[in-house]
Amino acid sequence: MRSLVVRLDSAGDVLLAGPAVRAVAASSSRVTMLCGPQGAAAARLLPGVDEVITWDAPWVGLRPPQVQPQDVVEVIAAISECRIDRALVLASYHQSPLPTALLLRLAGVGRIAADSEHYPGALLDLRHRRVPGRHEAQAALDLAAADGFALPPGDDERLRVIPVPDTWPVTGRAPYVVVHPGAAVPARVPSPARMASAVRALHAAGHRVVVTGSPGERTLTRLVASGQALDLGGRTTLAELAGVLARADAVVVGNTGPAHLAAAVRTPVVCLFAPVVPYERWGPYGVPHVLLGRQDAPCAASRARICPVPGHPCLDSVTDGEIVAAVASLAERTPALAIREVTA
Repeated sequence: MRSLVVRLDSAGDVLLAGPAVRAVAASSSRVTMLCGPQGAAAARLLPGVDEVITWDAPWVGLRPPQVQPQDVVEVIAAISECRIDRALVLASYHQSPLPTALLLRLAGVGRIAADSEHYPGALLDLRHRRVPGRHEAQAALDLAAADGFALPPGDDERLRVIPVPDTWPVTGRAPYVVVHPGAAVPARVPSPARMASAVRALHAAGHRVVVTGSPGERTLTRLVASGQALDLGGRTTLAELAGVLARADAVVVGNTGPAHLAAAVRTPVVCLFAPVVPYERWGPYGVPHVLLGRQDAPCAASRARICPVPGHPCLDSVTDGEIVAAVASLAERTPALAIREVTA
């Protein structure tokens, strides 16, 4: 049986789909993932994925493209060539899977399952209802189970990636803490000044600090590192970032993809979580973590991309002392960091 798993969002969303992908792979001869351009690299890190189709859907993302008929024709053809028997369409609780389901119908997919609050007509064979408040990773597993896909015996249901590269030549072997200051949505991370202060405090507390970021975040990582940390901004692929995170004592990060990548390599997370989206659905999954940030701030549940409250109080009110204490508490809970499993 050839199966397709669809997750058109960001790298973090794709990583959260990992347990569901493994459930699908357990009873499939081949698994294809349909992802957006921001999630394709993460899909290639997931155990069980045989091939990835990348398509920038006009109903997903922060800057969706205009609808181009030829693009639609081409992605339908690409899916059709895979001769898919069954498909799971994974989407967040606030998204509709129905535009994707229409594409899959036109591509000849035999059976399509998705969570949907809206009447699907002939677009879905299984219209599943998500449990309210369910974490994204658990909701995806629920849908897979409802469509007859089960994880293999012994699978712990946590996030996972394929074996990661050796990054000791980049970071050095001395213990370190990672600080990842950026995110695609500015409201979901503290201000650069707040993160720079955290780096200085961690350095003063005796930690070696590594600052990570994408190529577009080099200016940010340079500012945050401020001469007190190793600046790896723009110097790692996603797979290499996984290697850096896997060997860290802890990761200090907002609600963004590297928080889930850290969870996938079993590294504890200090999560500076803005309540613009629900923590219960998007917090670090299946890994020791400490939640910091005012979850009762006025921005709660607003889905804001830019903080609507002066001073960004939900995250910038977190103190250096709280961050240092959180890192210390996680290091105490995971003393055998040097031999922690970091492979699939």
